[in-house]
Amino acid sequence: MQEHGPIPSLPGESVSSQPLDAQAAEATRARDFLGEPFRPRRPFVGGHAQTIAGNFLPRQNQLPPAEERLFRVEPEVQVLCHCHWQADRASAMTLVVVHGLEGSSDSQYVIGTGSKAWLAGMNVVRMNMRNCGGTEQLGPTLYNSSMSADVGTVAQTLIAEDGLQKMALVGYSMGGNLVLKLLGEWGEQAPPQVKAGIGVSPAMDLAPSADALHDRANRLYEWKFLRGLRRRMLRKAALYPGRYDLRYLRGMRSLRDFDDQITARYSGFHDAQDYYTRAAAARVVDRIAVPTLIMHANDDPFIRVLPETREKLLHNPHITYVETLHGGHCAFLAEANGYDGRWAERQAIAFIQRAERGEPVSLLATG
Repeated sequence: MQEHGPIPSLPGESVSSQPLDAQAAEATRARDFLGEPFRPRRPFVGGHAQTIAGNFLPRQNQLPPAEERLFRVEPEVQVLCHCHWQADRASAMTLVVVHGLEGSSDSQYVIGTGSKAWLAGMNVVRMNMRNCGGTEQLGPTLYNSSMSADVGTVAQTLIAEDGLQKMALVGYSMGGNLVLKLLGEWGEQAPPQVKAGIGVSPAMDLAPSADALHDRANRLYEWKFLRGLRRRMLRKAALYPGRYDLRYLRGMRSLRDFDDQITARYSGFHDAQDYYTRAAAARVVDRIAVPTLIMHANDDPFIRVLPETREKLLHNPHITYVETLHGGHCAFLAEANGYDGRWAERQAIAFIQRAERGEPVSLLATG
């Protein structure tokens, strides 16, 4: 889900309970927490409660001012990234964070993960997908879940132009699909600088996840996504007259309808099912060859992992696949015990630190 602006802290939220130096010390030794069980924060136990609370409970932004930077991903298309550099950017680990559907570089999970990475001594690059974060004017195309090459272009450009020696990629939901798809497409040819990949609630199986979003219990989420996608189409049509026919927006009742009439039509797919099949990371996760952590909650309201995909994950020795009983979608809001309770973010940083040091990384408990 895309976050709205900050709201007052709710009971039990502890993002500001530690001074900055204590938080930095905790982040530095975060690798010691790899594998801690996930215990959902009460009263936010069920999938919907986790998803909603995890989305709206605010995080504390510990990131310094960003350098805004444009990356050309196609001749007529650029994407905007917000970069936060340590003093010695070349030798520090760089974390590229990719948001989910209708999110942006300002999504709260991006800020939360980036803050933890920064306190642990990492560079942070918060990437906007095409058209996101108010960047519709940076190219005539739409964005979709097949555009893993955009993430690859950002990563490879940073390596080439900034001389970065160590990099990790983390994606949430749709961004998780992009990161995992990219790693699978790279296979054993991944740049040696890429030390780790992470997917949090990744939409690896797009078709069943899109259909689950249309379940009655999930209509609120689907309506929110559709409203955002519709507004974005209206902005794109105004910026690029004659390119998009807004008549195809009429009568849409599901995300699959949008992908059938808009995404497929304007992005080179036959229909929604063709798009879901070709864009799904599930097709290539068996080829991932860098240490990769994937976290999925069994009570995620709408992300589905098919049995055959799960088998691929479990049989790839480079992948640490963690399923928790609870956690919702991109939430994993845990009982706070000396930290802010953002369990997935903490596990992500711990995994990267261990992978960077060449330490064992397949030690996680499911919780």
